[in-house]
Amino acid sequence: MLASLSIQSLLVRRPGRFAAEARVLLLCLVAPVLLACSTTSVKSTEYVQVVQDSAPVSEDLLMDIGITVFDPGIDEIDEDEEERVSPEIRNAESRYAPYLLAETLQRSGNWGVVRVLPTETTTMDVYLHGQILQSDGEGMRIKVSARDSSGTIWYTKEYEEHISQFNYEPSQRQANDPFQVIYNNIANDLLAWRKANLTEQRTREIRTISELQFARSFAPDQFGQYLSADSRGITSVVRLPADNDPSLARIREIRQRDNLFVDTVQDYYANYARQMRVPYDSWREESFTAVQAVDKAERSARRRFVAGAAAIVGGIAAATSSNAAVQTGALVGVGAGAYLIKSGFDMSAEAQIHIAALQELGESLEKEVAPKMIDLDDRTVMLTGTVEEQYSQWREILVEMYEAEAGNI
Repeated sequence: MLASLSIQSLLVRRPGRFAAEARVLLLCLVAPVLLACSTTSVKSTEYVQVVQDSAPVSEDLLMDIGITVFDPGIDEIDEDEEERVSPEIRNAESRYAPYLLAETLQRSGNWGVVRVLPTETTTMDVYLHGQILQSDGEGMRIKVSARDSSGTIWYTKEYEEHISQFNYEPSQRQANDPFQVIYNNIANDLLAWRKANLTEQRTREIRTISELQFARSFAPDQFGQYLSADSRGITSVVRLPADNDPSLARIREIRQRDNLFVDTVQDYYANYARQMRVPYDSWREESFTAVQAVDKAERSARRRFVAGAAAIVGGIAAATSSNAAVQTGALVGVGAGAYLIKSGFDMSAEAQIHIAALQELGESLEKEVAPKMIDLDDRTVMLTGTVEEQYSQWREILVEMYEAEAGNI
């Protein structure tokens, strides 16, 4: 109201001099609001199925895929979106989304073993890295990067989906995740890239690189000579060890044990996903409703801003008239416009209440990892800590086992 009274006083004292400047000032206020009103949200209506490779693939050509825990994207959040994002929810999603993607890829039948990896120290043929850019129950946006063990980048792409209330119907939630289309699209893009870019010979070379990289991580002096990297960081095979190399045989046994452990880690992610699904789906549905309410409140606030600013601009135009009655009406128009703008700010405050509710919902999701007991040939070990810490401990045990079998200790 103070701003409107200041403008009123300027117009009454020197209407000819200040009218144009006041119009410019108010149009600068209105322009961003008008632009904001043009934003639309597109809802997806088409369900994309997972494509299965029509050509049969021999087992030795089925590439294994490792999906690292996603980057929750908390550091990339825009300042104006910070209040809508719960770090607790994002951290939970960073483990939940990779598991759903792994399930989707495994069901496609186009790949070998698909695992969620606690760290990238597990050697796979193809690695997928993801970053969550948006997830609020109404929309999800994920950036995915795919590369193979040679270091060749397949592609980096953003996947986005916006859904409607229909996706949260009980019949739909039992069949698929509300954002299942994103995971299906990723699976289809991976298959399309592989078919368009990899020959059978290249596929075998990538799988050989994976095995030699695993061997090099345990015995770099012995197996490092078989691989070479160029200036771009792309790894290639220099030469192959003999098939009857006893060290290679021990490496393959160690790798089988490592795979078995990583498979038990999958049980953790599966159990985590099962426990998370009900509260997470409930949160997403609540979040969907809250996001809709926030958008509605913000749209209402924008309409009030526009209407109020228009009333003020109209009042300014009338105030330049030489007719005293028209000038009096102009003062009323300016005052009414200022009230509508204040009302718009009040509606924005209502939106903040909904955002606060979203943050409170995020505090209910917690992450715990139980200790794991593993029976070895000569002893039983207990792994503790996070799943990443447990896997690090397991890798240290594998190194000890390899060195003991190789007679180095």
